Amino acid sequence: MATSVSPVAVKRTDRDIYLDRVREIAPLIEESGNAIERNRRLTPDLRSALYEAGLFRLLLERRFNGAEVKPSDFSAIIEEVAKHDASTAWCLCQANGCAMTASFLNDDVANKIWGNDPQGVLAWGPGKSLAVPEGDGFRVNANCAFASGGRHATWIGTHSTVVDENGEPILNEKGGKTFRTMLVPADQINWEDIWHVIGLRGTASDGFEIKDLYVPYEHSVHRDEPKERRTDSPLYLFRQTNLYASGFSGVAMGIAQSMIDAFAKLTLEKTPRMRKTTLSQNAVVQAEFARASIRLNAARSFLRGELDDIWAAVLSTGELTVEQRMRIRLATTHGIHEAKGAADAIYDAAGATAIFSSGPYERRFRDLHTVTQQMQGRKAHYETVGAFLLGNEPDLSST
Repeated sequence: MATSVSPVAVKRTDRDIYLDRVREIAPLIEESGNAIERNRRLTPDLRSALYEAGLFRLLLERRFNGAEVKPSDFSAIIEEVAKHDASTAWCLCQANGCAMTASFLNDDVANKIWGNDPQGVLAWGPGKSLAVPEGDGFRVNANCAFASGGRHATWIGTHSTVVDENGEPILNEKGGKTFRTMLVPADQINWEDIWHVIGLRGTASDGFEIKDLYVPYEHSVHRDEPKERRTDSPLYLFRQTNLYASGFSGVAMGIAQSMIDAFAKLTLEKTPRMRKTTLSQNAVVQAEFARASIRLNAARSFLRGELDDIWAAVLSTGELTVEQRMRIRLATTHGIHEAKGAADAIYDAAGATAIFSSGPYERRFRDLHTVTQQMQGRKAHYETVGAFLLGNEPDLSST
C-alpha cells in the first residue's frame, strides 16, 4: 500500500532570498535597459529598487547592515541580475567588492560610508595617484579612470603610492613601495566624461581627478592587508579580487544565459528564408544549441563547485591559500570565456535576427565582448595559473 510523504520544510538560504528579490524587480531592470544604454547611467528608479533590495550590500559586513553572503551565492545573484541588464550587474559587482573595505576601516568611518547611509556606495578606478604624508593624513593628487558606478557613488577611492615631498616612494618594512587606498566624498572630485564605448555603457566607468586634497589617515586603507582587517568573519579572508572575479564571471554567464533563453524561443518561431521548417527542426541548430548549453552549464558548475569547496576549506582552516586563490582565478577566467564562446555560437545561429538593436542579442553581444576585454577576462590569467601549477614562483598580482 502506498504511503504519503509529508513535505519537509527547507530553510531558505541567502541565495534564495536575494534571487527572489532580483526576480521581483526584474521587470524594472529590463524596462530600464534602454534608458541605461542611452544615458549611460542606472536610472534613479532602478537605483532606489536596488538599494531597497539590499543588492549593493551583499559583501558588506553584517555589523554595517550588510548581507555578508558567501562567494558562490554572490556569483549566482550577480548572474541573475545580468540576465536582465549587464550594466546593472556590473555596477553591483563593483560596488560590492568595494564594500569589503568596510572590514578594514575603523567602525566610525565604515558607519559613515555604509552603516548610517542606506544608499552609501563606494566606487574606485585605477590610475596615477600620489599621496604625501601631512600631519595626521595625506595630501592627495590623482588622475584615474574606469570608475564603474562612480556617477551614483557617495564615496570615491583612489589607490595611491605614498611618496615624500620630492615625489620619491616611501618604502615599507619589506623594502617595497607603500600603497594606500584613499577614500573621499564623491562631491570632492572632478569627473571626466570618457565612457563612450561599445558595451556596458550604463556602468559610466568615467575618469576622475583629485587635486591637492587632504585625506585623514583613518579615511585610508591598505586593501586586503591582514594586519588592518578588523573582523574574524571568514568572508574577509578572501581578497577583493577573488570576489570581483567571481561576480564578473557571473555577469558573463548571466548575459550568455539570457541569449540562450531568447534563442530557444526564437527557434520555435523563425523559419529561415528558403527553408520549410523552423530553426528548432534544423539538425545543425540543435547540435549548436546543445553544445552552447552544456558549455555554459559546465563552466557554471565548475565555478560554483570550486567556490563552495574553497569556502568550506576556509571555514575549517581559517585561511585562504595561494593554491585556492589560483583555483578561483582559473575557474572565473574559464567561466568568462566559456560564456563568451556559448554566446557567440548562439549569435551565429540566430542569423540576421541577431543584428537588430530592438532584439535580445545585439546589446548583450556587445556587453559580453566588453566584459572579456576587462582585467578579469584577460587570457594571460591562464598563463599565471599554468605557471603556478607547473611549479613556478606564483604571480599573485591578479589573484
